Amino acid sequence: MAKGTGYLARQADEQGYIDYPSSEHQIWHKLITHQKKLLPGKACDEYIAGLKLLALPEDQIPQLPSIDAILQPATGWRVAQVAALISFDKFFSLLANKEFPVATFIRSQEELEYLQEPDIFHEIYGHCPLLTNEAFAHFTHQYGQLGAKASKEDRVYLARLYWFTVEFGLLRHKEDLRIYGGGILSSPGETELALQGDKVEHRAFDIVDLMRTPYRIDIMQPIYYVIDGIDQLFEIANMDIMGAVKNAKRLGLFEPTFPPREQQTG
Repeated sequence: MAKGTGYLARQADEQGYIDYPSSEHQIWHKLITHQKKLLPGKACDEYIAGLKLLALPEDQIPQLPSIDAILQPATGWRVAQVAALISFDKFFSLLANKEFPVATFIRSQEELEYLQEPDIFHEIYGHCPLLTNEAFAHFTHQYGQLGAKASKEDRVYLARLYWFTVEFGLLRHKEDLRIYGGGILSSPGETELALQGDKVEHRAFDIVDLMRTPYRIDIMQPIYYVIDGIDQLFEIANMDIMGAVKNAKRLGLFEPTFPPREQQTG
């Protein structure tokens, strides 16, 4: 998480207000209006309920205190302004304290479809609606507490758990699948792709298998893990997660289903 970034986060004043330029408000407007049209029938019901509760503006990037005003009464969470990509230490520490990191920059026009690093649209629109949900909020908190105590090596396996749930998770909804992962919900391109079983692989959730699955942050995902419903996150939070890390380390990683980065064309 502590990699370089080409973006510069904007700083808040003493009241927590950030003065974004109109060009960045326009990018927010373009992203949110596009996703609002795209997500019905694709996003899970709990996410849609949280989105309605947040009542995010379409014409401007929301201010962080307005997000706190909804999250704190709902689940005790708040958002924390961060510069950009942060270290694992900082990331886990914030989650363990029920603070969700939000980088206060927005993607460029050229990266509307998919962004490798989390911007404010990804964090606010992708994740914050589900932080109003008790199961998602509890899982994220437990995850942060575990990660804060874990070794550097174990955190690599924990990162895969986060990636295939909070970021790129799917869940079952009657006979269909729905999205709950914020990495999908905030990406127009990924939203279109994730539910298309003829183009990607959907795997039933297995915590050890998931931790053994390699991923790349710079491509659309070829594999998605599916839980039975949002309340399964309560069960996952209460699993022996560090025991699963131990088993995954013993068994080793699966072969990647994507080419190495240096072989990627286009």
